[in-house]
Amino acid sequence: MVMRILVVEDTQVLGQAICERLTSLGHGVDLIGDGKRADELLKYQSVDLILLDLNLPGLSGLQLLQKLRQRDDDTPVLILTARDQIEDRIRLLDAGADDYLTKPFDFGELEARCRALLRRKQGYATNVTEHGNIVVNRDSRQVFIDGELTVITNREFRLLEIFLGHLGRVLSKDEITDHLFNFNETPGPNAIELYVGRLRKKMGQGDLVISTLRGIGYVAEIAKPSSSQ
Repeated sequence: MVMRILVVEDTQVLGQAICERLTSLGHGVDLIGDGKRADELLKYQSVDLILLDLNLPGLSGLQLLQKLRQRDDDTPVLILTARDQIEDRIRLLDAGADDYLTKPFDFGELEARCRALLRRKQGYATNVTEHGNIVVNRDSRQVFIDGELTVITNREFRLLEIFLGHLGRVLSKDEITDHLFNFNETPGPNAIELYVGRLRKKMGQGDLVISTLRGIGYVAEIAKPSSSQ
């Protein structure tokens, strides 16, 4: 699945390696090496997934996790830890962690755990889902309409994921921007209209209907099949 991910890791080499690996898969990834800075950012910035180291300057990973859950923020959190004692794992899960991965870890397993956490949050049982006549394969990042492959860019796929994850809900441009672009990107004033227009065109005969609510944002729905007479 295409995600907006925040990596909170103070070991620069490891943090950069994680970011490069996840970015190569089409995800939007940002790296912060300080727990306090990450906590301040998460007070106003939403992400799809947090990869959280425990030993951080400013604020420990456990403290950051506790503050996150105290704010009723249910963003999935995957803990990256060198601690492998059962007691440590229990304490992390009880504090609100969704999963943990013991260092050193395999990047393939990291990717699989990330996909599983987002799938769980969105209520999907598998990485291949159907939405009317649209089939989305999140493993290969492919989209099929009536069985035909539709060529789609990583950014367009990410936008499609945003709409499919919030069907029936009005999304403002700011909300879409927060999920579609990294923190260090500065999209132009018409960027969202441009990408929504491209996605509508790519969907063509698909059952995804994206309506514009002028001055408010967008809402996506799956068209209901017309009843035959």
